[in-house]
Amino acid sequence: MPLTKIIKADPLNPDENVIKQAAEVLRRGGLVIIPTETVYGIAANSSDEKAMQRLSEIKQRPKDKPFSLLIGKKEAIEEYALNIPVCAYKLIDKFWPGPLTIVLKSQNKDTIGLRMPDSDIALSIILESGLSLVCPSANLAGKPAPTDFAAAIKDLNGLVDLAIDAGKAKVAFESSVIDLTVEPPVVLRQGAIKKSALLDETKKKIVLFVCTGNSCRSVMAEALLKKKLEETGRSDVEVLSAGIIMFAGLGASEATREVLRSEGIDVSRHRSQMVTPEMVRKSDLILVMEKLHEQRVLQIAPEAKNRVFLLKEFVKIDDSDLNIADPIGGPTELYQQTFSVIKQAVERIIDII
Repeated sequence: MPLTKIIKADPLNPDENVIKQAAEVLRRGGLVIIPTETVYGIAANSSDEKAMQRLSEIKQRPKDKPFSLLIGKKEAIEEYALNIPVCAYKLIDKFWPGPLTIVLKSQNKDTIGLRMPDSDIALSIILESGLSLVCPSANLAGKPAPTDFAAAIKDLNGLVDLAIDAGKAKVAFESSVIDLTVEPPVVLRQGAIKKSALLDETKKKIVLFVCTGNSCRSVMAEALLKKKLEETGRSDVEVLSAGIIMFAGLGASEATREVLRSEGIDVSRHRSQMVTPEMVRKSDLILVMEKLHEQRVLQIAPEAKNRVFLLKEFVKIDDSDLNIADPIGGPTELYQQTFSVIKQAVERIIDII
């Protein structure tokens, strides 16, 4: 039996030729030992039957027990999973890339485990290969998952085609696994991330305010809700704001700062940001100032339809116009009137979330 080809790689600055070699072997149906930040794994093309059969024999894995997939970018989750819950995006935002495997409903209505590793080598191989890769730990059945190359190659030399030596894994502990196909979520394995940290993240609520430039109305709403939450001792809610049209990194308008100063709120550190699909998908409640903002939010994330509301819907006034007009460029009095409407809405929202 021929020995496995071994090549060394710098985990922080992997050589492009190493990545290309590994990707080519995988495309040909070969098996490759690769490093991740948790443990070393055996990578294989999930769509290649012969490769998967070889892998199953090495791992002594029953056919009815699927392998998890490694993905190279966060948005790839959409390619594999169906009916993705809001809490999945919270976990992804917090822990990916990193030592967390998330179990979701797959496109074929079964379940699938997905992980985005925090390893330049692993991520580069995934992206270079263009394949859907499984990567169970590089050990024989009954033996511990290897956290360094010596342990990984010890029993597998000759059983795989290529092995990448990048020294010791930086986390050196298996990934945690959480099942989001059930409610409430269940931590199937506590690994590098504690069970309590995972469950706390799934329970956290996120409120997102959206306006046009993220310099006036959404800033007022975000700042006020944060203040109210702090006053009531709430730490389980994260508050964000963003705009649909703006230059990122701008501060709040001077009139907005002046109005909020009168409420004892300092927004001098605020910097504008553009609303993104990721932001919308992880938010439990999205509150917009105008119908135009609602349309834009649903354009970039249609699945958020039942979580998007006009902020003025929460104001107890007899007014058929549910838009909160943009005060930009107007006198301070207009900003004060706008803030008054926003304040009424926020005071009701605090009782709902």
